[in-house]
Amino acid sequence: MNKIKSIAFVLVIALTVLQLNAQNKIQVNVNEKGEHFDHYWSKMVGAGRANEGLRAGWLEQLEQVQENCGFEYVRFHGLFHDDMFPIVEESGKLKYNWQYIDDLFDRMLDLKVKPFVELAFFPSSMAAENSRTVFWWKANVEPAEDSFEKFHDLVKAFTQHCVDRYGIEEVLTWYFEVWNEPNLYPFFWKGTKSQYFELYKQSALAVKSVDSRLKVGGPSTSNFVPDSRFDGEITDMDASELVYNSDDINSLDWHGVWIEDFLKFCKKEKLPVDFVTTHPYPTDYALNPETGKSKGLTRFVGSVKLDLEWLTKTIAKSDYPDVEIHLTEWHTSPSSRDDMHDRLPAATYIVKSNLDCIGMVNSLALWTFTDIFEEKGGASSIFHGGFGMINFQGLVKPSYHAYRMLHKLGDQKLYKDDFLFISKKSKDNNIVALAYNYPKEYVNAVPSGKDKREKGTSKELKFTLKGLKPGATFKIEILDKDHGNIHNFWEALGKPEPPTREEIKVMKDFANTLKTEYVAAEENGNLNINHTITPWSLVLIEQIN
Repeated sequence: MNKIKSIAFVLVIALTVLQLNAQNKIQVNVNEKGEHFDHYWSKMVGAGRANEGLRAGWLEQLEQVQENCGFEYVRFHGLFHDDMFPIVEESGKLKYNWQYIDDLFDRMLDLKVKPFVELAFFPSSMAAENSRTVFWWKANVEPAEDSFEKFHDLVKAFTQHCVDRYGIEEVLTWYFEVWNEPNLYPFFWKGTKSQYFELYKQSALAVKSVDSRLKVGGPSTSNFVPDSRFDGEITDMDASELVYNSDDINSLDWHGVWIEDFLKFCKKEKLPVDFVTTHPYPTDYALNPETGKSKGLTRFVGSVKLDLEWLTKTIAKSDYPDVEIHLTEWHTSPSSRDDMHDRLPAATYIVKSNLDCIGMVNSLALWTFTDIFEEKGGASSIFHGGFGMINFQGLVKPSYHAYRMLHKLGDQKLYKDDFLFISKKSKDNNIVALAYNYPKEYVNAVPSGKDKREKGTSKELKFTLKGLKPGATFKIEILDKDHGNIHNFWEALGKPEPPTREEIKVMKDFANTLKTEYVAAEENGNLNINHTITPWSLVLIEQIN
């Protein structure tokens, strides 16, 4: 009987070991050499307009995201807008004036952030008479007959000034992008496709006339579409009826806008293209031409990867196969009043999309880092669905933590699946893992609007790191609905509008404090992670010694 009991005990032990191994079937040897990857998510971030960058709060927040998220470049509209005074009138004559731009660029460079220069929009003196304008701050987007020659001269003088002030070696690291979303007639460009191509030609020639090594690109077009609305000289929204009437927009064949025509034009005109830009927002806006009704649409969570696959294949087959690819705007939606930008699910979407698209492009720039942003003017609420990772009062949102965690990753990939990424830092061999839970219930549409979407199925995170130094310590940070989720905390406080100075301090502490714990490797060098990830949560596991 005792022998039977002994055998039974051994079997129980063996079964327990097998169960533990099964639970932690993901086993990663940290001493293996990983696959190198770039932090393309930290290359660039967006901001509203140049003049906003002259404010103390904007600069303070830029410094914060540079230090904690690693951003190298910032891109914004309105560099040549009237409120930057690039052209002034003296004694009846027009004269270039770079003082405001110099002040902005000087301060950015002091913060270790370079400009990703968007060459836009028209100063009033070179726009069409009674030009169409866009935004609360009235950007001029309509060319006159002589705008192209004048813009060429402006860009040339501006580029030469940058080289003279900052030195050619510095400016060679910059990017000069021509305009913003010119396909959206008449919103951003009250002109034809051919006229934009002419503007690109004049701008590219102007930049290269200063130094042929300087980088210029475009066409900076908007979201992908599955129809022909942008095939002609101006937008034909009737063609979007295909999307409007579709029962499954994710089954349609989506493609980039103007990319192929732009590259063919540049080849025909023997023009330089150093990089291609576009904006892969996972949304669309469609029209029923019979009824005049319109509606916004949101694509599935993997749409950005599909778009980048189309883009990389299209460029590889073009006459410019080796150009860089920069996605100069991107978020859950292109609306500055989308409540989801303030909420937890946006962070999970950001992490998943960036990890899924590693190695495909040179940058994927979140639009934007700050809610100091005035396309629609000032907002009445401190949380109004603004694009920013940080709100007007300096409260960090979940999207900020998403980029902070991505920035913590190493540069060698050891393991990846659909919710776990394990990396190693080549400089010290420390291990950093990032896990997330994008619930399966919501894969068919990216989070948007007022739907809180903090429900869904939990995930079990179980893996083992092997080969660690015994006692190696790891810090675990958890962003979830109850930790670091500032919008929910603000709601629990009764939505103070505006918050007092003391309330702002309390909310800042909450927003910056995640659930934190520490664990250590066992004597055999193993670290077993067994954690339940609640819906939309992020879990950062970082070796600290």
